[in-house]
Amino acid sequence: MDADSKRFSDWIGRTTEATDMVTERLVAEFRAIFEPHLAPLAGDAAPLGIHWCLSPEIAAMADLGPDGHPAKDRDVPPVPQPRRMWAGGSLDMLKPLRMGDRVARISTIAGVTKKEGRSGELWFVAVDRDYVVDGATAIRERHDIVYREPARPATVRRAEPGRELLGTAPVCGPSWTVETTPAFLFRYSAITFNGHRIHYDLPYATGVEGYRGLVVHGPILATLLLNLAAVATAAPPTSFHYRGRSPAICGDALSIGAGAGSHAGTYWTEGPDGRISMTASTTGT
Repeated sequence: MDADSKRFSDWIGRTTEATDMVTERLVAEFRAIFEPHLAPLAGDAAPLGIHWCLSPEIAAMADLGPDGHPAKDRDVPPVPQPRRMWAGGSLDMLKPLRMGDRVARISTIAGVTKKEGRSGELWFVAVDRDYVVDGATAIRERHDIVYREPARPATVRRAEPGRELLGTAPVCGPSWTVETTPAFLFRYSAITFNGHRIHYDLPYATGVEGYRGLVVHGPILATLLLNLAAVATAAPPTSFHYRGRSPAICGDALSIGAGAGSHAGTYWTEGPDGRISMTASTTGT
């Protein structure tokens, strides 16, 4: 651990807990956003990815920062860089969440690391989460968050990652084309109480953060990939790993693809220009 990271060493192992319910209304809203791009599940199992909608952080308007996020997140170390993005993560799917479940989300800070990237200083915060129902863990998650330096609009952007990330994997079996619209993004922000302005405030997203449009939420991409994986194998995966590669931009038609042959178990989201925004892999069913 470098000297900068050591100043947050007392955060490692810090645990918080929040509780929420998988309500009929939450499931209905989730389905209204994502159908028909959801895996069919048996009985009263809740849709895959709905756990990312549970226990959102709730802050008063006076407690929001200029980007719409809570200015002081009591559950995450106060690293110095401001731009918060999903970096990736993994899931162990132990048992399905069901309608009516009361879910305790137990979050533990697992690591704080400073790195230097092409865009400048990066801070990675790793959070381990257990989603517990009736004393038993249903989902075990590692969530990696990255904090970046403020945008520098005058900086020339590097080429964003494309299909070379996928090798020669052809598309096989199910694949989806998902239209990303402002209403789609707004509904997901609403269901997750996400005030991050990059998802709904176009002048802010382009003029302040330096994106070429509104940014599609990381958990939207992960939810689509998780559900396509369950469709491809006819059952929810037991292990799911995903990594953000580049921003997906609202207005682009996203292709949600599955690998074939030696690349079976590999999934990705791809924009119309071939840019890959997220990749994922699975094991087990």
